[in-house]
Amino acid sequence: MLYPMTVVAGCGNPLFADDGFGPAVAEELQKTPLPPGVKVVDAGICGTYYIFSLVDAERTRRLIIIDSVDFGSEPGSIGFFGVDDLPAGSYCDPFSWDIASPFDRIKDGIDILIIGCQPQRVSYPVVEYGLSDPVRNAIPRAVGIVHAVIGTGAGLSERDLICELKGELRHSRLTPASIPKP
Repeated sequence: MLYPMTVVAGCGNPLFADDGFGPAVAEELQKTPLPPGVKVVDAGICGTYYIFSLVDAERTRRLIIIDSVDFGSEPGSIGFFGVDDLPAGSYCDPFSWDIASPFDRIKDGIDILIIGCQPQRVSYPVVEYGLSDPVRNAIPRAVGIVHAVIGTGAGLSERDLICELKGELRHSRLTPASIPKP
């Protein structure tokens, strides 16, 4: 499947503690049955640039990025973000490269959802392999969230999907209560 309808990309570097959340979730997702047209990849440390080789404006409709994101919550908390929810420079890799900016090129044609886990620690530049307990415990919930999104989110815009995930729509098809828990 060269250009799938939905790309799920786990981004991050497992050598720097909780930065490895995205690849860990991608690994678990690859063990589960997925609907046709969905491709899950471990995008690693160059995720945003690698992702561009997996999407096609004519075919791909949704891009789900799973990553560790510092959004000021308790470690292991899951947050949902659209590209426009991320102020310039707020979503960076350990080298301080702005990751959100490249998504501006494709966000009008492809719905982009970032599922972020609040890290307890990102050890960069010190190599520290392994996730903290709160982040490791968030993996099954993130897998359930992705399955809920790819199973029931069809036809929703990025903004509506994010609102549904946050429980802000009155006539919601997907609410936090409907997201499968481990």
